[in-house]
Amino acid sequence: MNIYDVLIVGAGPCGLSCGIEAQQNGLNYAVLDKGSITESIRRYPIDMTFFSSADNIAIGNVPFTSLNLRPGRAEALKYYRKVVEHFGLNIHPFTEVQNIERTDELFVLNTSKGQYKSRKIILAIGYYDIPRELNIPGENLPHVTHYYDEPYKYTGARAVVVGGANSAIETALDLYRNGVDVTVVHQFEGFDKTAKYWIVPDMENRVKKEEVKTFFKSMVTEITEREVHLQNLDTGEKSTIPADFVFLMVGYHPDAKFLRRVGVQLNGEMLIPEINPETYESNVPGIYMGGSVIGGEETAKVFIENGKLHAIPIIADIKEKLTQEAIPSAKVSS
Repeated sequence: MNIYDVLIVGAGPCGLSCGIEAQQNGLNYAVLDKGSITESIRRYPIDMTFFSSADNIAIGNVPFTSLNLRPGRAEALKYYRKVVEHFGLNIHPFTEVQNIERTDELFVLNTSKGQYKSRKIILAIGYYDIPRELNIPGENLPHVTHYYDEPYKYTGARAVVVGGANSAIETALDLYRNGVDVTVVHQFEGFDKTAKYWIVPDMENRVKKEEVKTFFKSMVTEITEREVHLQNLDTGEKSTIPADFVFLMVGYHPDAKFLRRVGVQLNGEMLIPEINPETYESNVPGIYMGGSVIGGEETAKVFIENGKLHAIPIIADIKEKLTQEAIPSAKVSS
């Protein structure tokens, strides 16, 4: 079995940045992902536009040319695949890491495609895979989803969108503009002011014109096949609204179960991983963490534009420690 210097779990922008850095530092590496390259971005809404400009989400000093200041999902997907091709990165897609064990001086990764062995590990697993759940009756009904793709399926239907940040606002606007009767339910008294600055006024105008209905300071208590049941958080008043489709756009969080299973300490209610802030090494020696996963539940803390920068100190520390450990590198083929 090949023994790698470092295995990178996650082929998002941070994981790819780590792969580029490892390659340029002469390390034997592979990037594993249970999906394809930048799988989370692939699952974004089809017409989604990034908050950051193209140059801020570029990686590996490869220019990202976009038709607009802020690129869209399709442009980003094509760009990151071109980066992988440009560097010839050693990517192992559709390889789900199920567990990580320590044996002597090596880590053993049990995956959906067999075992891998490595001296160091980088977890760049993001947070988009696991949606926050409301834990209410009806949450798992077929017409209820935590993800949004495009509006055309829902034209002429009644949709309830739960949430008040970027995902919820963009979903509600896209549905409204494509002939959907939209109602937004949010637990706070207004939309998130830290959302993309160009969508909040747009959404507020739709509400003022009564083109989109809203229930603020309200929570969903139950979802049935045709209705959504609400309760006002101030008055306790209950109400029921009709719904053909329900979009629970209330955010996502890292895979805490997986992280704890491999020994990573998660601190506080926000599930912040315990790491060295200079090297990004976790409390488990040899396991590093990079990208948005280090923010825990604070998912707005780390973006592509700052998460990609974690690759430099991570790989520098790994290279230094491998040198100190004086373990001969095994040549690994792609």
